[in-house]
Amino acid sequence: MSSHRKPSIALLAAPETSASVLYGLYDVLLSVGAVYPDMVNGVPGDELLDVRIVSADGKPFHCIGNIPVEPHAAIHDVSTLDAIVVCDMYTSIYDVPKGRYPREVEWLERMHASGALITSVCSGALLLAESGILDGHAATAHWAYRDMFQRHFPKITFRNASVLCLAAESDRIVTAGGVSAWHDLTVYLIARFCGYRTAIETAKVFLISGHSEGQSPYSVMTRPMECTDRSISECQLWIADNYSTVKPVEKMIERSGLKSRTFSRRFRAATGFTPIEYVQALRIEEAKQMLETDQLSSGDVGSAVGYDDPASFRRIFKRGTGLSPAAYRKKFQRISQIAKGN
Repeated sequence: MSSHRKPSIALLAAPETSASVLYGLYDVLLSVGAVYPDMVNGVPGDELLDVRIVSADGKPFHCIGNIPVEPHAAIHDVSTLDAIVVCDMYTSIYDVPKGRYPREVEWLERMHASGALITSVCSGALLLAESGILDGHAATAHWAYRDMFQRHFPKITFRNASVLCLAAESDRIVTAGGVSAWHDLTVYLIARFCGYRTAIETAKVFLISGHSEGQSPYSVMTRPMECTDRSISECQLWIADNYSTVKPVEKMIERSGLKSRTFSRRFRAATGFTPIEYVQALRIEEAKQMLETDQLSSGDVGSAVGYDDPASFRRIFKRGTGLSPAAYRKKFQRISQIAKGN
């Protein structure tokens, strides 16, 4: 890369893209090198990055919220880039978008082969998955797509707790989690192409602090994409109302009439969880809601969801959310206070 050429970054967007992601990325990346000197010394600096919005055909369109987008170029007109950011392209957790973006997927394959860094935000990772460049690698996207990735892209290790997954960085692939994870990806891109000092300065301008705790505190247990196994489905319905019972897995096995190993195998095939993981996830979800709104002690919350040993509850809760019960309560009750204007 010539020292006289600005690093070039393309933001790939579509009608299913969130305006907040697309324009947030564009605003911050375009300001790199220019805004910080202006705010500190009153003299604008030079823009350090060449940032362009691209789409399949380059024609104006409206993204989510009916927000107008005027791409700078069509993808077939762009052949040399340092990096590509595939913006989020919303799809239901039940609607696998294979075959929806054939031109974009082919372009990503070609650009990756030519040496470009390929990155994604949230559901944008689904395009990387379809292209095959993620096969054999770990990646992340919004936590709600965990089941979709596990079922339809089994060659990819899905890291639902990660906000920014750098596991495939050496192969020029970086994926970011939920939509606001574009903050973390942006800081990474600035540091990579302009240096850490510039990344820190830009983060100061836009008050970007990142998501150091990962996605786990925000994740919610989602329903499996499908469950055609009637025995397992009936056990799911029962445990939803009886998660705090003693020896819940044994009781589900009894209700199913299956042998233990058969039940475990069929349960995992139907839900993506082992039976005990499923019970623990249900209990944690209920505990999270109680911690967000109630004033019970963490020990009482643990007891209410089926853990009489406070130490066990704290350990399992932290493993599932990345935070202790006390830290989780502090984080989300603070959000509640902000919402109420306190």
